[in-house]
Amino acid sequence: MEFKLILKKLNNSISPKEELVFKAWYQEKKEHRQFFNNVKANYNKNIEIVDIEEAWQKIVDRIDKPKPHKTYWKFAVASVIVGLLGTGYFLKDNILGDSIEKKSVIINENSILPGIDKAILTLEDGSQIALEKGASFQNNNVNSNGEQLVYSSKAKVSKEIVYNYLTIPRGGEFYIVLSDGTQVWLNSESQLKYPVSFKEGDTRKVELVYGEAYFDVSPSMEHKGSKFMVLNESQSIEVLGTEFNIKAYKDETNIYTTLVEGKVLVKSPTQNQVLKPKQQANLNLQDKSMSVATVNVYNEVSWKEGVFSFKGKPLKEIMKIVSRWYDIDVVFENKELENITFKGVLGKNQELEEILMTIKTLSILEDFEINNKTIILK
Repeated sequence: MEFKLILKKLNNSISPKEELVFKAWYQEKKEHRQFFNNVKANYNKNIEIVDIEEAWQKIVDRIDKPKPHKTYWKFAVASVIVGLLGTGYFLKDNILGDSIEKKSVIINENSILPGIDKAILTLEDGSQIALEKGASFQNNNVNSNGEQLVYSSKAKVSKEIVYNYLTIPRGGEFYIVLSDGTQVWLNSESQLKYPVSFKEGDTRKVELVYGEAYFDVSPSMEHKGSKFMVLNESQSIEVLGTEFNIKAYKDETNIYTTLVEGKVLVKSPTQNQVLKPKQQANLNLQDKSMSVATVNVYNEVSWKEGVFSFKGKPLKEIMKIVSRWYDIDVVFENKELENITFKGVLGKNQELEEILMTIKTLSILEDFEINNKTIILK
C-alpha cells in the first residue's frame, strides 16, 4: 500500500495533505490516540507495511500485553493506511471485507480530474469575467490573480450601493476577501451577491443566493459597530464577528448553518435561533421548521481545507457532494447502495477513479462504470 500514514507520521515524512487525514483519524476517538501512542512507544523504523494483515501483525507484536482485541485494531490500522489510492480512507459501518474479489471496471472516457479554483465575476454593468489560474484581472476596486479575489478597503462608496456577483460552477471553488476584510470561501455550485464597498455605519449585508460558503467575518468593532448579515431566500443570519458555514443548495430541502466561533442569530419565517459554537441549525424548507444540534465542526467545514470528511453519511449524500466537485452525474444502478453509511476522509485533489476504486476495494461497491461524465454505481 502506498500511504502508510502512521509510519510517515513517526518518520516525520508525512505530507500536509496526509497530515489532514491523520489528524481526522487521530482526533476521532480516544482509542485511536491510545493506539497511536502504543505504536509510537514500540516503534521500530525497520518495520515495513505491506498489507493490512501484515501491518497488524508486525505492529501488534511490538505492543506490550495486554494486547487490544485484534479485530478492533485491524480496523484502526486500516482506517489510517487504507488511503492507498490517494489521501483518503473509507470505513463501511464496522465491516471490512476479509477477501476482495477483482472485478472489471468499465471506463469509457479519460480520467475525471478534481475541481479547481475557478469562478465567474459579474460586475455592476453586467459584464462577466472568467477567473481561473493564469488569468489575472484588476480594476479600481478589485484584483484577482486567478486563484482569489480581493476587494480594496479604500474603494469609494457611491450614493447607491453597487453589487457584484461571484458564481462558482460545478467543479470549482474560490476564495474572496470583501472590502471590509471579511473572508469567504465558496464551494462548488454556489453564488454570492455582495457590495463592491459597504456604506459606513450601515449593516453590512451580503446574500448567499445558493450553494455553500464559509465566512470569517471582520469584527463589528473594526467598523464602528456595524453588524454583518448573510441573507438567503429562506433565512437570514446576523453576526457581530465570527466564523460559520452555510449550506443552502438549490437541489436540497434543508439549509444548514454551522457555527465555528462567536455567536450568530439565525432568522427564519417561523422562528429565531441563537447558535453557540459547534451548533448547527437545520432549517426544513418544506415546513419551515428549525432544529438545532451539536455537530462535529471539522466534518462540516473541512471542504475548505481541501478535504471531505464524512461520518455516518449515506453514499447517496456523499456522491452528491462528489458530483458537484467533479462536475459529474451519478446513477445508482443498485439502489440498495444509496443508504449505506460510511465514515472516512477524502482528499479533494484525487482523480475520481481513485475515490471510486477506494470504495470498491473495501467491498462497498460491486462495480462501477464511468461513461463520459456519468458514473454508474453497481
